[in-house]
Amino acid sequence: MNTKIRYAVLGFLAGTALYTGIWAYFAPKEWHAGFPGFGMSWLPQLGPYNEHLAKDAGAMFLALAMLTAITLSAVRNNRLVQTTGAVWLVFNVLHLSYHMQHLGMYGTRDQVLNVVLLTALLLASAVLLVPVKSGPAKPVPAKSVPAEGGSSCASR
Repeated sequence: MNTKIRYAVLGFLAGTALYTGIWAYFAPKEWHAGFPGFGMSWLPQLGPYNEHLAKDAGAMFLALAMLTAITLSAVRNNRLVQTTGAVWLVFNVLHLSYHMQHLGMYGTRDQVLNVVLLTALLLASAVLLVPVKSGPAKPVPAKSVPAEGGSSCASR
């Protein structure tokens, strides 16, 4: 994988986290009533509004956004990118697993969108686990061999 892909994937994850986190933390009641937006509403079916839970979800998404932004600034650091990918992957596997068990409360369009979007987030997270290969290996200098008739330390 190259760094351009990393930038795109990290940008996608950061954008998702910022969108959700800012909305959930700073307007929790509106987030609960209207998430994911675009005329759809997926949260009221899951239970009644809870300000504490909504703000905690927003704070968690903002924390993920911060981690992802830091990683964007060091996109060539394999360990940091892979750690960020692993953190996102844990969240996205569990998040998708929950929603797969509760699709019945949505209409067909919302079922499909849930599966597609949550799977895309999961796959984006997994992509970050693939290390970027570093440039070509530097040649190792050959050991100097004494010319014929020369002496070496061992033969003295």
